[in-house]
Amino acid sequence: MNNYPNFSDYGYQIIKELGHNRAGGRVTYLATEINTQKTVVVKQFQFATTGAHWSEYQAYEREVQVLKTLDHPNIPHYLDSFQTPSGFCMVQEYKNAISLANLATSQKWQPQQIKQIAISVLEILKYLQNRIPPVIHRDLKPENILVDNQMNISLVDFGFARIGGGEVAVSSVVKGTLGFMPPEQIFNRELTTASDLYSLGATLICLFTNTPATEVGSLMDDMGKINFQYF
Repeated sequence: MNNYPNFSDYGYQIIKELGHNRAGGRVTYLATEINTQKTVVVKQFQFATTGAHWSEYQAYEREVQVLKTLDHPNIPHYLDSFQTPSGFCMVQEYKNAISLANLATSQKWQPQQIKQIAISVLEILKYLQNRIPPVIHRDLKPENILVDNQMNISLVDFGFARIGGGEVAVSSVVKGTLGFMPPEQIFNRELTTASDLYSLGATLICLFTNTPATEVGSLMDDMGKINFQYF
């Protein structure tokens, strides 16, 4: 017996849980839109019940703001949002795909596959960077890149994204994932359209070396340089 929340009053029926970050109060569900029977993803932010930090809620607001402006086949579309007694929910297009991080332990990537992944992500970044102002993802890593059976790539999780570059307030909290953040992001310096390219490079190194994303730090020396050898 599951304890899934009931979203039927909002037009959605939960199928199963896809993932969660309990500390951050985030739970992701696979669901059906009742009126159309379309499969969707519902992200719930349980701000009121988990004691999650306000910045986590701001990340959800930011993600909605960014996704509403985007229209690309390899970025799941924003569809809807609603407020429930237990938290704020955002509805997105469902991609039948698995993250590169989840595939890392079961698949050794071939150079041609990695090249295809790199080109696909670069095409998405080209779209984001050509926008006025450009969109900087700021959390590009294996967990946020999905791949399906036909090697179609999708980029997800725009909770840390910024519309436009420029200086980041010195007092602001660094947002991103260590090992995948470029130096300017770590030190809250000016972000550019090149910032996501560093993160893509670190992601590709993980694929080349079959290194789990959580262990990318093992490839870095004391100066922060990534040293690796392809096996």
